[in-house]
Amino acid sequence: MMLEVGGRAVFAATGGQPMRADRPAALFLHGAGMDHSVWTLPARYVAHHGGSVLAPDLPGHYKSAGPALGSIAAMAQWALRLLDAQQIEQAAIVGHSMGALISLELARQAPGRVRALVLIGFGPKMPVHPDLLDAAKRNDGQAAALIASWGFGAAGEIGGNRVPGLAMLPLGLRLLERAPAGTLHADLAACNAYGDAEAAVAEIRCPVLVLQGETDRMTPAKAAMAFAPKLKAETRLLPNVGHMVMSEAPDAVTAAMRDFVLPK
Repeated sequence: MMLEVGGRAVFAATGGQPMRADRPAALFLHGAGMDHSVWTLPARYVAHHGGSVLAPDLPGHYKSAGPALGSIAAMAQWALRLLDAQQIEQAAIVGHSMGALISLELARQAPGRVRALVLIGFGPKMPVHPDLLDAAKRNDGQAAALIASWGFGAAGEIGGNRVPGLAMLPLGLRLLERAPAGTLHADLAACNAYGDAEAAVAEIRCPVLVLQGETDRMTPAKAAMAFAPKLKAETRLLPNVGHMVMSEAPDAVTAAMRDFVLPK
């Protein structure tokens, strides 16, 4: 659906069901250079099993008006305004990669608005190599190619898609390539600059799940699992899965997060 936040057009998927105020809300936040489509399966599951879903394209991504925002803090503030626009007082927040940082920052800024937090492909720090930042700044296609090649685990690199005739890596590359010029660089720079994960710990008041691919090369599982006890988080480590967790292990992602997102 199309809506408006701060006078700018925003697209948000709803999992194939209309938003309903009488159902517990879940907000899904995508990663750098991506969009709402990464949440197609988990969002649809939640929307068809008692939840109400918002999976937006962040500003400057795919169907949402730009420009892209320049910091994780600004993205979290925008996400809160999105909840306000839909009159959602409290939601489960699910974020992947950059979206996990936004989710954590949102919980830091407004802990009372978050009833559960699911951090997927998470790292308390997400440094970006200067060469990748430079390529993204120049809108060089090599930036998307590098992220796609590093993002998938071994199975994703050689095919791995359960849909005959489709391969994960090329689909991931096409997704990154359709981001508007400048968007990927803004996202990567925001991830690189974020340093408030430790400060967020004291503000977290809700259940937390950290869901990580065992072979993630972009946000290594070791760092995520070391940070998880500070959040008093439950953890799930998915074997033989890289950073693009929702593509590589969609059923495992849904199974792991549903008890956090859906009412019991």
